[in-house]
Amino acid sequence: AAGVLTVILVEAVRGTGLVREDTAIGLVFPALFSIAVILITRFAGDVHLDTDAVLLGEIGLAPFRRLEFFGIDAGPRSLWTMLGILGLNAAFLVVFYKELKLSTFDASLSAALGFSPVLIHYGFMGVVSITAVGAFDSVGSVLVVAFMIVPPAAAYLLSDMLGRVIALSAGIGALSAVLGYWTARWLDASIAGAMAGAAGTIFLVVFLVAPERGLIALARRRARQRVEFARTMLTIHLLHHEGTPEAEKECRVDHLSEHLRWTSERADQIVRSAEKAGFVTVSYDRLQLTAEGRQEAQTAMVR
Repeated sequence: AAGVLTVILVEAVRGTGLVREDTAIGLVFPALFSIAVILITRFAGDVHLDTDAVLLGEIGLAPFRRLEFFGIDAGPRSLWTMLGILGLNAAFLVVFYKELKLSTFDASLSAALGFSPVLIHYGFMGVVSITAVGAFDSVGSVLVVAFMIVPPAAAYLLSDMLGRVIALSAGIGALSAVLGYWTARWLDASIAGAMAGAAGTIFLVVFLVAPERGLIALARRRARQRVEFARTMLTIHLLHHEGTPEAEKECRVDHLSEHLRWTSERADQIVRSAEKAGFVTVSYDRLQLTAEGRQEAQTAMVR
């Protein structure tokens, strides 16, 4: 109920149009947190609260909280709670997948087709709230926040397709849990903290080596774009001086450093790239445009 109330208040503040959504969240959350602190101080001042248990949780103690039906031990209470929440999430996703996808990425089209983006949003936020509150009881807030943010963020670096992102998020979350558990067992440390750390480590690896959006791929793409731009500039330079009296001087490889302000190593790199692309030919240190190179230069100048 508190989670749904938070969503309603955030949407109400944002709906005024006076503040943005992130500002609305920044207003509502501290206000509710302050109220919670006041209530705890007023009505539970004599109760000792273990900060580590509240923030990090203690999954190792979860098996000791048992669920019984008519005197029969059914297993850990947290297990059944989270299984029920898993079923709720899966059912909600399967039943409303199309509506969720449409209202999330194009609310205007969703409304035009007769769906209610606001109702779908509140339903989705309600399920998220139930999931968060149920998970807090078992694993603590740090792990809940980590697993709600890090696996989807890592998955988004790997794919643009929503279905694949959902599957990757679940897989990364499961892998983080397994790696975190064994790491905590090896180090004799907090299980929840180790799981959050494992999720962060996986995200860091994906952030570096993701095929399209990774830091390494981005650096390579930018380097390739710089070479392509310089190669195009070379073809424009050669086309500009083609057939002119100064062509003999301007079209020499050793003159590029002076005219285009490239180092000799950079000039050699660009010439090799242009020659490999079929834009120029090199004969006795003199550059000559090919038909493809001339077309490249003309196309670039038209842009």
